[in-house]
Amino acid sequence: MPELPEVEVTRRGVASHLEGRTVTSVTFRHTSLRWPFPLDLPTLLASRTIRDIGRRGKYLLLHFDHGTVIIHLGMSGHLRILDSGIAPQKHDYFDLAVGSQLLRLSDPRRFGAVLWHAAEDGPVEQHILLAGLGMEPLEEVFSAQILYQKTRNRAAPIKQVLLAGDIVVGVGNIYASESLFRAGINPKIAAHRISLARYALLVDAIRITLAAAIENGGSTLRDFVGVNGQSGYFQQSYFVYGRTGFPCRNCGTLITQIKQRQRSTFYCKKCQK
Repeated sequence: MPELPEVEVTRRGVASHLEGRTVTSVTFRHTSLRWPFPLDLPTLLASRTIRDIGRRGKYLLLHFDHGTVIIHLGMSGHLRILDSGIAPQKHDYFDLAVGSQLLRLSDPRRFGAVLWHAAEDGPVEQHILLAGLGMEPLEEVFSAQILYQKTRNRAAPIKQVLLAGDIVVGVGNIYASESLFRAGINPKIAAHRISLARYALLVDAIRITLAAAIENGGSTLRDFVGVNGQSGYFQQSYFVYGRTGFPCRNCGTLITQIKQRQRSTFYCKKCQK
């Protein structure tokens, strides 16, 4: 599944092509993905200008004066900027055209979403899919003090707390494992047992890990490519994720893989206490 860095790479890739441009057409090639398409979207967006492209967690937000298109890539979706004359392929379900170019969503597993939130319904942050999301990890509001305070009653392992998304959003499975390694924190330790000082290390580690992933174009996942069709390169610098049985880059101890609620976790027993 595309995680925050991949979605942010996508946002940056499409922004320069779409911001300030006027929609000339909208095309659906199915009635739904995870949820039904807003089939009145072609009428709603006709001749309307895209003001800017935002992101909330793993959701892309195409802001118009009268509302916002919410896009989620699901498990296998990706967006491309293409010339308008390029014929759609089997899993291409949504096009948003701006002049001679178009934004195309391909989603083989159909777990993604294209939704509409009208301005008259309030700020898009109040949408049911966004309202419960936690802090953005790359913004100043995300701090060790807040993370410490919000975990005092959380007995779940810290890896699971990071993945839950209600305290901090967008730190998915890959980047949670990598961030915990950088911070030297065992993924199995209960969240309420971690000190403020160690949370300071974790906050820094999350920011460094996500920023590095974005800089490298994200990770090459099974179904993810960037807007220009190129793969990311961050996986070449993983410390622990997917490196079961390989030596730790810091101490040489073999990397361990465990299951936490059906998700794979990778860590170094020596470096992460």
